Formats: sequence, C-alpha cells, structure tokens
Amino acid sequence: QLQFVESGGGFVQPGGSLRLSCAASGFTLDYYAIGWFRQAPGKEREGVSCISGSGSSTNYADSVKGRFTISRDNAKNTVYLEMNSLKPEDGAVYYCAAYMGVQSMCVIAGRAYNYWGQGTQVTVSS
Repeated sequence: QLQFVESGGGFVQPGGSLRLSCAASGFTLDYYAIGWFRQAPGKEREGVSCISGSGSSTNYADSVKGRFTISRDNAKNTVYLEMNSLKPEDGAVYYCAAYMGVQSMCVIAGRAYNYWGQGTQVTVSS
C-alpha cells in the first residue's frame, strides 16, 4: 500500500526556516512526480511546488518562488521542501502527494495527484 509520512512541520517565527520531509513507503518514488500542497483554515488547497520523477524539472507557486526549494533523494525514497524566509501567510497544513506521469515534468495541480499524505502543520507567528 502506498503511503507517505510528512514530517518537519512546527512553529517558527517570521523570517525563519523549516525543512519538510515526505517519506514514501510501499512503493519506489523514482517513477512519480511529487508535489507539495498546503491548506490554511478557511482557504482552498494551494499547490506549492512539484518535482518530476527524474528530478530534472521543478515548479513553484509564485508566492513561494525564491524562498522554497524542493528536492528529492530517491535513494532515501524521500522528497524535501526547504522553506526559508517564512511569512505568517505560509502557515498551513502541508501535504505531499504523488502521481505517475512523464518523468521530465510535473504540474502543480491537485487533480493530477493520486496519492496523498496526512499532512504536517506549519505555523509562522511572532
């Protein structure tokens, strides 16, 4: 059974950093594009970033460009989201998700994703 475990969330002050991890079990991540999404209370789910199966392509939402970096370590079956210069509006539950598609590209559209993790809470506040 395909499963994800997200970790690394927590409480951080504005301007701080966190690194989220998404560890997969029950399958090999190599052939899957992985995305990070977030949802704050009362708001719609938002696509944050994605990385292609090959790792050669990444995409970011405009709101996080230049501050967040997605990466993957297929040997560890894990995808990471490095988040820097965090703002209060970045606070949300962050989810990782996967779909099997073209190895050289990915899309930040939730409807493309078949498998979802349980989420990890990120709170940014002074």
